[in-house]
Amino acid sequence: MAAPMDERISVPIDDPNADTEWNEILRKHGVIPEKPPSPTPLIEEAILEGRRLAHENRLEGKDLDELDELEDLEDETFLEQYRQQRVQELASLAKKAVHGTVYPISKPDYSREVTDASANGPVLVNLTSGLGTNVESRVLSELWRMAAAEYGDIKFCEIRGDMAIEGYPDRNCPTILIYHKGDIVKQVVTLVTLGGARIGMQAIDKLLIEAGAVQENDMRVVKRRKNAEDAEEERLHNSGIRSSKQAHGNEDDDWD
Repeated sequence: MAAPMDERISVPIDDPNADTEWNEILRKHGVIPEKPPSPTPLIEEAILEGRRLAHENRLEGKDLDELDELEDLEDETFLEQYRQQRVQELASLAKKAVHGTVYPISKPDYSREVTDASANGPVLVNLTSGLGTNVESRVLSELWRMAAAEYGDIKFCEIRGDMAIEGYPDRNCPTILIYHKGDIVKQVVTLVTLGGARIGMQAIDKLLIEAGAVQENDMRVVKRRKNAEDAEEERLHNSGIRSSKQAHGNEDDDWD
């Protein structure tokens, strides 16, 4: 006795997302799912929103001198709003700038100058190396002075590691300790995780943000980030020009 024939119809489906009359019939009867929405409008909307925000924030990070240079290019009312914002920010920073230098401390002063002082705001301590051959320690000490001068509203201290903690190994220096409200909220041993001896002020900015000492939109942070982005853009642009010239040079060589 012959086996019964399979009367099921095989439905040819090439591309279920294609806009064809056959696919519309299949969707209508639930054979294939509805076509997912095109991501193109969402992408275009995101691009437009990014451009809008970039335009609105184009003056972020610029100081008063830079704003003055834009008088002929920007709407005066809009520019004046940013001027007043910068003046207020600078006045606020000046009022809070009660430090402005690195405090060299000794072990007997540690509790008062660091632990107790952190009740009024974050205190950053640099445990330095006692050896002049420790490059990372020398680099951080220099950045510490720069940061203390720029962030006068934050307390920066410095003490030799083996003087703060008896027997503290020099290989762990420099060590950064960040105190807040009497406790250590962050600890960084050596500069390995921060870029090594090539560390820059942006790494210090990041530490301050993580410690809650400054905000992401702090004008000092924004300006440095913007300068770094501009420098990187210029580097890539110049690199592209050099690559293009080299390519043309190679093409010319083919005709030699």
